[in-house]
Amino acid sequence: MASSQNTRKDVSLGNRDATEEEDGSTATMFDVSHGEMRERIVLQRLVLIARLPQDLADRTELGAHYEKLNFQLSKQYILDNMTGLLLIYPSCLLHIIESSRDVLVSVLKDLTDMQQQPDGAFLKAPKVVLMAHNPQSRLFQQWSYKVLEADQMAGDSKRFEEEEESTETLVCCVLSALQKLSEHLEVSKAVPGSVLDESPELIVSQTVLNKLLNRDELQTPQQHLQMYNSPLNIIMNAGQLKRSLATL
Repeated sequence: MASSQNTRKDVSLGNRDATEEEDGSTATMFDVSHGEMRERIVLQRLVLIARLPQDLADRTELGAHYEKLNFQLSKQYILDNMTGLLLIYPSCLLHIIESSRDVLVSVLKDLTDMQQQPDGAFLKAPKVVLMAHNPQSRLFQQWSYKVLEADQMAGDSKRFEEEEESTETLVCCVLSALQKLSEHLEVSKAVPGSVLDESPELIVSQTVLNKLLNRDELQTPQQHLQMYNSPLNIIMNAGQLKRSLATL
């Protein structure tokens, strides 16, 4: 009986190995932990900021838009789970998305398409704060959004209004605040919205975000997509130039 069970296991494993070879992919130590499959993608993290138009009457429309986009992308990229957090401030927006490169590019394309709408856009002057490649882990376990009210900004740090900080320092402030929020979520096991209601000091500073929106060093989504679509051509041309010089 034990021999029969072992035979079934071997056949099952053999079929799985054959399937993986046909797909051109194999499970790695990162994929398997305690017998459960984890990330089967190269995880990337995108941090976006943008201004809100003054005539935007209902900020929940932004949340609804990205909820719909998340649903569409989950159908298109079944294995590429999208997690993150969308914070909608009174004057601006902060969006963190964690998924595969394909999903993040789709989010950037949706944003550029939104900018080109003739009747105006939900967002103004969007900027890419960070594109992190293969981070060790996710900051969030699901995707959600939170509309923040003005009274929740009462504790916003005033030192950033008085001092001229470098862009690098401001970006580090955003990333540090997100890391603290993630650590708090891991301990509390609560959803981000309720945690931010109870602990508004964990909210990323709106003042910092507004300062970053004025920094030309940060790329627009369109600039980032242009760079994403062109690096291979640049490398190939550089290689051809080196070979040409070597023959002179």
